[in-house]
Amino acid sequence: MTYGQFQKANPMTPGPRNSITDVTGLRVGNAQDDALKSGTTVLVGDVPFTTSVHVMGGAPGTRETDLLAPDKSVPAVDALVLSGGSAFGLDACSGVVDGLRAAGRGFAVHDMRIPLVPGAILFDLVNGGDKSWIDNPYRALGRAAFDAASTDFDIGSVGAGTGAMTAMVKGGLGTASLVLPDGTTVAALVGVNPVGAVTTPGDRHFYAAPFELNGEFGGVGPDPASGLGLTLDSRKATGIAAGANTTIAIVATDAALTKAECHRIATAAHDGIARATVPAHTPNDGDLVFGVSTGTRTQGNVMLIGHAAALCLSRAIARGVFAATPAPGDLLPCWSTLNA
Repeated sequence: MTYGQFQKANPMTPGPRNSITDVTGLRVGNAQDDALKSGTTVLVGDVPFTTSVHVMGGAPGTRETDLLAPDKSVPAVDALVLSGGSAFGLDACSGVVDGLRAAGRGFAVHDMRIPLVPGAILFDLVNGGDKSWIDNPYRALGRAAFDAASTDFDIGSVGAGTGAMTAMVKGGLGTASLVLPDGTTVAALVGVNPVGAVTTPGDRHFYAAPFELNGEFGGVGPDPASGLGLTLDSRKATGIAAGANTTIAIVATDAALTKAECHRIATAAHDGIARATVPAHTPNDGDLVFGVSTGTRTQGNVMLIGHAAALCLSRAIARGVFAATPAPGDLLPCWSTLNA
């Protein structure tokens, strides 16, 4: 039997949680402030994991991502942060560093351990929440998210997705997974806050619908209309939230990959943003994908892992929007409200 025949006989299927925590050794924690309409999400490993990053948006906000380049010497990191709050939200990484240090985690240098926590942010500062803080709240949110990390976590209007908005409806935090024919697990975690729309005109059908599995975001199917994408309607762009953008994501696998291979799967996963969001990777988005390998399995098929990562990311984007819930002061409706 050829590999293609084996794959056809054993198609990819979602993991038991349909979550990034289907990758053994990974946990996710969320923390949010409902008055702030913002929050933080942290991905932490039981042990350090190999990671790299690829940026395709024109307006990224990041911390410690240079060390993730394949030619840099750091072999692994302890956690990754996705946060709201724009530049203020980068301080959530400091809260996660505090938690890791208290746990005795970090990169060993002489008698010190230095937790390495790269992060990325989305812009949610003009989403109707109360941003009149005196002390930056994101360090505390980062620590709370770290302390809450578990294999089970909520999606939708939580964590980094709390105040997220797409062009037409509320955004959110989403996740999805696939188990490949050889047993490798691939998954995605995403904060959905793009310039573009994730729903086609009419707000019912998701651009990601062709990749949906088991009715995971409503099962309404693809839009039967043609000529999509020729108009770029945006409720967000016509209000005070214009410029409140960016999709930030993590794709992960349990296959043993090098940093260069993690960079390759992160690059491939950007296709998942483009398939689920129209337009994507704009000058006003900071679209970014981290690629993670826990290495608990043997070397995997990098081409297939990258393909699966893109599929997971498209599905995770739609799931995050589908799961979003209304809250007082929202500037945009939820998909669930419009399609009740």
